[in-house]
Amino acid sequence: LVTELLIVFVIRTYRPLHRSRPGRLLVWSTLPVVALTLVLPYVPPGALFGLEPLPATVLAAVLIISLMYVLASEFTKQGFYRRFSLSGRVPSPDGRKA
Repeated sequence: LVTELLIVFVIRTYRPLHRSRPGRLLVWSTLPVVALTLVLPYVPPGALFGLEPLPATVLAAVLIISLMYVLASEFTKQGFYRRFSLSGRVPSPDGRKA
């Protein structure tokens, strides 16, 4: 779930992730979901869903892999826009060439 939420920040704009400020609503609706996702296995209500805490090393590995996934997505997005914007073939949302 966390990776999908982070990818929303990557694909929401053609600009680089670090140069584009997300809207407040997006940030404030994403942060509680990410926090709940990470905390739920470690609190008693998580047991109701059969969740078990991950060892710290596994959790760290998952977070590192997620960060690498976000970076790979950002580089892929930048390559896509670099390639298609130079040729004037940037697809528009309705599928026509811009």
